[in-house]
Amino acid sequence: MATDYDAPRKNDEENGEDSLEELKGRRNEASSPAVDEDEAESADSYELPGADLSGEELSVRVLPRQADEFTCGSCFLVKHRSQIDHVEGTLIICKECAAA
Repeated sequence: MATDYDAPRKNDEENGEDSLEELKGRRNEASSPAVDEDEAESADSYELPGADLSGEELSVRVLPRQADEFTCGSCFLVKHRSQIDHVEGTLIICKECAAA
């Protein structure tokens, strides 16, 4: 059976006439939240399991910038020289920042 997608669709539910007061009531119910809660307060009280990292120490070996690397003047990340897009005065801009 072929379907005419341009023809207006009517359901049995749509045929019933709703009063203006009913429609206004539905709109007000949909727009008002069920609970008025501050998101920041609820996030402060929630604690992730195993989230206490106060006794942890990070041991990361930091290497100085290598001869074949540069620091992007826009995002300030250290990248390989193959990522250079262009130079603006004394600032070197990477390909990702130039594309954005």
